Amino acid sequence: MSINERRSLWRRVKPYLAVFDPPLMLIILMLLATSLLTLASASLGIPGKIEDHLRNIVLCFFVMWLTANVTPQMMMRIAVPAYTIAVLLLIAVALFGTIKLGARRWLHIGVIDIQPSEFLKIAAPLMLAWFFQHNAGALRWQSFAIAAVLLLAPVYLIARQPDLGTSLLVVAAGFTVIFLAGLPWRIMLGLAIAISCYLPIAWSHMHDYQRDRVMMLIDPTKDPLGKGFHIIQSIIGIGSGGITGKGWTHGTQAHLDFVPERTTDFIFAVYSEEFGLVGNLILMLMYLLLVGRGLMIAANAPSFFTRLLAGAITMIFFTYAFVNMGMVSGILPVVGVPLPFLSYGGTALITLGVATGILMSIQRHRKLVQT
Repeated sequence: MSINERRSLWRRVKPYLAVFDPPLMLIILMLLATSLLTLASASLGIPGKIEDHLRNIVLCFFVMWLTANVTPQMMMRIAVPAYTIAVLLLIAVALFGTIKLGARRWLHIGVIDIQPSEFLKIAAPLMLAWFFQHNAGALRWQSFAIAAVLLLAPVYLIARQPDLGTSLLVVAAGFTVIFLAGLPWRIMLGLAIAISCYLPIAWSHMHDYQRDRVMMLIDPTKDPLGKGFHIIQSIIGIGSGGITGKGWTHGTQAHLDFVPERTTDFIFAVYSEEFGLVGNLILMLMYLLLVGRGLMIAANAPSFFTRLLAGAITMIFFTYAFVNMGMVSGILPVVGVPLPFLSYGGTALITLGVATGILMSIQRHRKLVQT
């Protein structure tokens, strides 16, 4: 093969390989490095965690690369089928789902169990962005009402599993699309009033454990060895880190098994105890950079569809981080939301990989002429 032919082959292959957005990639690599460092400490005495996490990271990068190669036009074509399949899977979960820890969230297919609600974190904003793109020239209040139904239908199915954390993330991403599409302020005010009026009714329909979580948020010391144990121990872990932390692998709360779920939902308590306030500020800066880069990609997106989708993906990152840090530090109820790119867990990491790949695809195709 001649030199010119080799160069020609590279030019053909390069667009499919050089798809990662450098600033976004740098931020994610810093977060994943922090994750490996924290998990190595949190998982002392738990064999296989680091190996599994490395495997999940590799899989995350693969789906990120795969998604980044999907054009926005292709995303528009798959939006409706993806949403439809995801909702049908949620219905299948309600009818035939596997019950684990008192919740019907999983569907057994072949030799694996899948959690279809995870798909809605991407499928719901994808569907809503498609809907508003196709109705961009004639948006009326009826359009926002239809969008609300498209969002609330799967959220209702997820909440009934019950899975409050995932339903919250889907609502945040979906509402971002509706808001960015031009939701009038008077409708938002009406929604706020309606939600406020519905809260007493919602309280009566909540599961006992959900009401307990709200009550423990108000005063976890009412049951310090039972329902309030998780939040009390995580707050102690965060506070004991002080300004600079106790040092890597020297956190007593985690290593004496006081911090629950220390490799997943409560990994922030482990990180805070070992790296202190200074480490927390650095971590928050990384998340601010992640959200900021997402907003820049949304602002430079080439079409209405991609702007809405990029905005929703960015809101997913923000909601993940805000809710997790809030629940671990005791300012929000415990809802089972992982810390993005830090917590151990394959499904959440793959979902984040898909979301990041979508942002990279939008950034990569930003020069396309809007039609």
